[in-house]
Amino acid sequence: DVQLQASGGGLVQPGGTLRLSCAASGSTFRNYAIAWFRQAPGKEREWVSAIRTDGAYTYYADPVKGRFTLSRDTARKTAYLQMNNLTPEDTAVYYCARGRPILSQIRNPGSYSDWGLGTQVTVSS
Repeated sequence: DVQLQASGGGLVQPGGTLRLSCAASGSTFRNYAIAWFRQAPGKEREWVSAIRTDGAYTYYADPVKGRFTLSRDTARKTAYLQMNNLTPEDTAVYYCARGRPILSQIRNPGSYSDWGLGTQVTVSS
């Protein structure tokens, strides 16, 4: 019944900025954690960031800490990933996901039951 749609990807030069959106359809956005993962060709899917249900706490992987910011708008059923100072290492397909992870499992893809199709981010000069 739920559907997640990730959007906002594109081609950007190193040092540039993108904002990704994750919109939920067919359900409320309340009481679920939202996370972003990314996967580059030939690499495992890696956790990027997560935000708790109340939006008061956010968590970031070390490679993006200080550059990415995750927020959510409950009324619009949308989460946002603001990405600044992008580098070629950020190139990947980015996926948003929804679930109810316990704190120790927020980095685990298996903790999230709903996934979007992903949006391509390419950082290149």
